[in-house]
Amino acid sequence: MSEHERRRWNRRYREGSATPRQHPSPFLLDSISVIDSLGALSGSGPSGRGRALDVACGTGRNALALAAAGFEVTAIDVSEVALEAGAAAAADRHLELDWIQADLDEWTPEPDAFALITVLRYRNPALWPRLCDALAVDGWLMIEHHLRTSLEVAGPTSADFRLEPQELLRATTNLRVIRYAEAVEVDEEYRDERGALRRTAVARVLACAGDPGF
Repeated sequence: MSEHERRRWNRRYREGSATPRQHPSPFLLDSISVIDSLGALSGSGPSGRGRALDVACGTGRNALALAAAGFEVTAIDVSEVALEAGAAAAADRHLELDWIQADLDEWTPEPDAFALITVLRYRNPALWPRLCDALAVDGWLMIEHHLRTSLEVAGPTSADFRLEPQELLRATTNLRVIRYAEAVEVDEEYRDERGALRRTAVARVLACAGDPGF
């Protein structure tokens, strides 16, 4: 992720051409419910839930949800403009998070450090092994992103910005996969010029680095 990319994203956020979603990912909320139902991540760490890392956080919609759920959150993104917006939203909600600006192609997270790592709507295959190494014992990894498909769907137009089929399964071979899906579905956030809902192709994985509780 070059300096050019950092400037491009900063410009998009400043000009409003990047329109970040305001609500947290339904996949994130559902996955936390699954983890809670297994009795995991309770009572660990000073926050009561442990440390969470939100990668490519943008303006922080998911990072804020994690903080509100009791996690000690580190949120990282290439765009300082997006991070400033996230920090302002956190202050409005009286939430404390650690906001980090970094080139995700070069950055390596602290090993064995996080009870939960989330990567939502971002693809970086070189980063997957580093994220697995950053999980604490019995930590959880949650990834959701657009999937390559031959169908006409909303989302990135370049295959480089879409997951390959089963890419997330290959990335999590050393973890215990609890949920995995590849699907074509209607997404409320994507509509055509007439306002009709559009289809998206997505892949999702929820995996544990150890004992998931069963």
